[in-house]
Amino acid sequence: METLKKIGKALLFPHIAIVFIIVPFAFFLLGYAAILVPGTELIHIVSYVASAYALTIFCCRVPQMIRFFKKVRQENKYVVRYFSDTHLRINISLYISLAINTAYALLQFGMGLTHSSIWFYSLCVYYLLLAVMRFFLLKHTRTHETAENSKLEWLIYRFCGVLLLLMNSTLGAMVFYMTWQGRTFRHHQITTIAMAAYTFFTLTKAIIQVVKFRKYKSPVYSATKVVGLTSALVSMLTLENAMLTAFSESGQETFILIMNGATGGVVTSTVLVIAIYMIVNSTKQIKIFNLQEKEASA
Repeated sequence: METLKKIGKALLFPHIAIVFIIVPFAFFLLGYAAILVPGTELIHIVSYVASAYALTIFCCRVPQMIRFFKKVRQENKYVVRYFSDTHLRINISLYISLAINTAYALLQFGMGLTHSSIWFYSLCVYYLLLAVMRFFLLKHTRTHETAENSKLEWLIYRFCGVLLLLMNSTLGAMVFYMTWQGRTFRHHQITTIAMAAYTFFTLTKAIIQVVKFRKYKSPVYSATKVVGLTSALVSMLTLENAMLTAFSESGQETFILIMNGATGGVVTSTVLVIAIYMIVNSTKQIKIFNLQEKEASA
């Protein structure tokens, strides 16, 4: 009996190094079997068994990983500073987002040159505008603390609103390309499911952060999270296009175009409303600051 317990414990709780080897391997094997190997060959059975085992040992390690990360968060000085310093988190987030947006814009531009496609050029402009907004936000947050220069923050906030209006034009081009031009993009079902998981996560996180960062009463912080929300909304649009194309049957082309057009209209309208709100609200606040400056100098 003791021997069986030891074997069971060794199987369910292997060394953490083994867990980090088995889990990625099982994930790779499952993807390889699902995408590259058709039919019901032996590789499929092996990949399913390996994935089930990997998921089991990973779940068994979850409590230990939670305790480990809690300890790191409480004791590691760099992690403690990261979670306690909101300004630092904003800067790190902007650095990462700026790098990703710039790289993705260049990738889409290259794809546009290769395929001579308006879709890729539209995506290039969209991600380039996102990069420009994040660049100016980062330029401010690197040299200014929160509420250090409120008028300047509102000016940057309005500038982001103007860029959102320009971005809405590229979104309109993307929607036109998907609907009136009848163009869709097909991905594998596994890839589409992964896109869906990531998109819903980013959208949920973006909405929570937009609400959460309102308490800081910083236009720059709010603009940072609004940009993230806009990016997530566009990801929803491309995700819907991918899901409808991947899971639809022949003869449903009209339904796909209607859904893409409807969702595209909602997304572009939402971005338009956000942009107008940012411009109008910031203009009012800037007028108040200008009036206060005139009264102070009189």
